[in-house]
Amino acid sequence: MGKCEVCGKTNQKARKYQYRGSQVTKRTKRIQKPNVKKLRVIKDSRILRMFVCSRCIRSDKIVRAV
Repeated sequence: MGKCEVCGKTNQKARKYQYRGSQVTKRTKRIQKPNVKKLRVIKDSRILRMFVCSRCIRSDKIVRAV
């Protein structure tokens, strides 16, 4: 689910470390996931279900089906 079908936004590695187990040896970079919602969208005069991030919803890159 973690990908916007409009702009292609996917997971990103954050700057912060996430500690698992011992705090010296088991360090991994934390993954930030995009805020993606499954919506009904009108595209090419058809109604489709798409995964769309909140940035694309707010900037009116899609037309929602009611």
